[in-house]
Amino acid sequence: MKLWRWIVGLILIAAIAAFAWHWVADDPGYVLIHLRGTNVQMTVVTAVVLLLLAWAAVSVLVALIRWPFGAMTRRHRRLSRQRLADGLVSLIEGRHGEAERDLNRAARYPSVRGPALLAAAEAAERHGESARALETLDQAAQEAPRAARVMRARLLRRTGRPNEAAALLAPEANSGGLTPAGWVEFAEASLEAGEPRNALRALDPLQKSGELGSRAYAEIESRVVAAYVRSAPDGASLATLWSQLPKGQRRLPAAVDAYAQQAARFGQTMAAMDEIETALRREWSPSLVATYGSMGAEDLEQRLRRAESWIDTHPNDAMLLTAVARMCVRVRLWGKAKPYLERALAIEPSAAAWEALGDVYVGEDHPELAQRCYRNALALARGEAIEALPDELRSRRIDTRVTAVEERDQHGVPRLSP
Repeated sequence: MKLWRWIVGLILIAAIAAFAWHWVADDPGYVLIHLRGTNVQMTVVTAVVLLLLAWAAVSVLVALIRWPFGAMTRRHRRLSRQRLADGLVSLIEGRHGEAERDLNRAARYPSVRGPALLAAAEAAERHGESARALETLDQAAQEAPRAARVMRARLLRRTGRPNEAAALLAPEANSGGLTPAGWVEFAEASLEAGEPRNALRALDPLQKSGELGSRAYAEIESRVVAAYVRSAPDGASLATLWSQLPKGQRRLPAAVDAYAQQAARFGQTMAAMDEIETALRREWSPSLVATYGSMGAEDLEQRLRRAESWIDTHPNDAMLLTAVARMCVRVRLWGKAKPYLERALAIEPSAAAWEALGDVYVGEDHPELAQRCYRNALALARGEAIEALPDELRSRRIDTRVTAVEERDQHGVPRLSP
């Protein structure tokens, strides 16, 4: 494509030159220069050519005069860029002191001063020099004010001052002028400052920008919405808050989990059960199952029956088995809870399952076995080795081998095995 443009351009230039030559040949013009008794006569074409030659000669002379100074400038520019590159590499490699030194040297050249100072501030903060990092950001604010403001908010938040970080970004947040990184910092600072309502304002611009990517946006959206739901002070406020959330946010597992816990806390167990059951019909979530089993004693037997029906379609879900067993423990069904817990521990050992098994042995009046289970729960939480139960107590009533999960399509119809 570029070749054809060059060809067409050359043809146009040749055509214009041909017509101009005929036009000048008919009347080349006349120029007379009289200076102190000396007359110089020439055509207009000759005068134009002489002027162009004089301009070229002056340009060459100026370039020769400036060349030594330009060489120094070029060397300074090359060194600054090299120091910027070296400083960034050192920053990534974790050599923060060396990175800060190289980046501060690179900042002496104007064209890279802004990014060099921003990176130097990051290096100073990672090196534990928060005060020096803030001083460097003062200088960076003269070159890149918006980026320096976002980075200052990040440093304030990392040093335990989220309120100051949120206040720093609030004016731009109110006007909608924050960059994507600024919205992220505003959301994080607002969450840490206990202001989830302000953090919620960042979700819409972040979603529209698309800069975070689907996974990162989903993670921060879940945290923000869940924190916003947990901020409800009473049942009435919770119901109003929940109804005003967009439908997509009410379907987030983390949001449903937070709502269910708050609703159960305010005595609205039925509403919590309905939301969790609806969410589980839409998308299976082990964390919601755990919350479902840990709610209050209201309608416990109904919840137990519903949870047991889920085992048919999710037989290998250790959290479901543990949740069902814990509900059995609460209604003192020790013999029913034990097989569920044995199976859960065979599939995926957890501290909650060992603790619930300890409760079972307490109910069956086996304090020594209960203490061993509680020790195992504590050891597993610490990442330490656990102590196995006596062989005669393991796998007596239930086969703890993991069975195959029944696969179903989107309509709930079981899939045939190949």
